[in-house]
Amino acid sequence: MVISIKFLYHVFKKIIFSFLLLFSLNLSIKSFGIIIPINMFNILIISILGIPGILGLIVLKIFLF
Repeated sequence: MVISIKFLYHVFKKIIFSFLLLFSLNLSIKSFGIIIPINMFNILIISILGIPGILGLIVLKIFLF
C-alpha cells in the first residue's frame, strides 16, 4: 500500500492547524480558569472532529474536572 505525498501533507497540515487552534484556545480561555492540555490525544481529537471536538473537550473539562 503506497501512501501518497498529498495525503501525508494533508494530515500534517491538519495536525499543525489543530495544535495552533488548541494553543490559541488556551490563550483565550485561560482567564476563565479552563486549561485544556496540549497533548497528542487532544490534537488528534481536534484533527478528526474539528470544531465539535473542541467543544467536546471544553465540556469534558468543565464537567469532569
